[in-house]
Amino acid sequence: MPQKITAGNWKMNGTQASLSEIQAIADAAADIHSLAILCPPAHLLHRAASLPGPLAIGGQNCHHAPSGAFTGDISAAQLADCGASYVILGHSERREAYGESDSLVRDKAQAALNSGLTPIICLGESQDQRAEGRAIAVVLAQLTGSLPDDVQVIIAYEPIWAIGTGLVPSVAEITEVHNALRAQLLTTFGAAGQNISILYGGSVKPSNAKEIFAIPNVNGALVGGASLKAEDFLPIMRSLAES
Repeated sequence: MPQKITAGNWKMNGTQASLSEIQAIADAAADIHSLAILCPPAHLLHRAASLPGPLAIGGQNCHHAPSGAFTGDISAAQLADCGASYVILGHSERREAYGESDSLVRDKAQAALNSGLTPIICLGESQDQRAEGRAIAVVLAQLTGSLPDDVQVIIAYEPIWAIGTGLVPSVAEITEVHNALRAQLLTTFGAAGQNISILYGGSVKPSNAKEIFAIPNVNGALVGGASLKAEDFLPIMRSLAES
């Protein structure tokens, strides 16, 4: 069975003062029976990973090379050295703003695996692609192009038009995409594809988490803004654990 996972992506938010929020989330995670991952900005990784509690820590990106002349980048091995166990890859903000291709995401995912990290591979269609009826084709093409040859991955479906907008796809739309992703994972990996967690992301908040987690093949969430505060993130974690 896929593991239930709530992952928080802090993006470019947070300072040393934010460690108290991370500690509050870590404290509560001890009583919530599902995996909780928090991905703060790189300068907080080591201190966040050093806090007591069962909260797992992840990076928000890594370079595909193990080392070298890549000013401003961070390698998967360096993330692991800071105490990270996971890394978000292929987020739409990286794909759009930095031109990251599926093949580059795949190389980064393989680099993550080589360093002992579990990649959280993001997929999602634009509003135009959704309107044109191409959502499933776009997302499955991203999945095929971004997957490494390893089942130790997490998939996150984040429709671009729902990220930070307050817009959320209908239950039917989420169901359709997650079922298609599961079918493709089974085709690619056989029975092992049934155990890969597929997360939903895009304006997840305490008020809609329960409904989203009731959808088949939704095994958790990749949460943006609502993960910045324990008072918002913890109800989402609890909803998943109770689903």
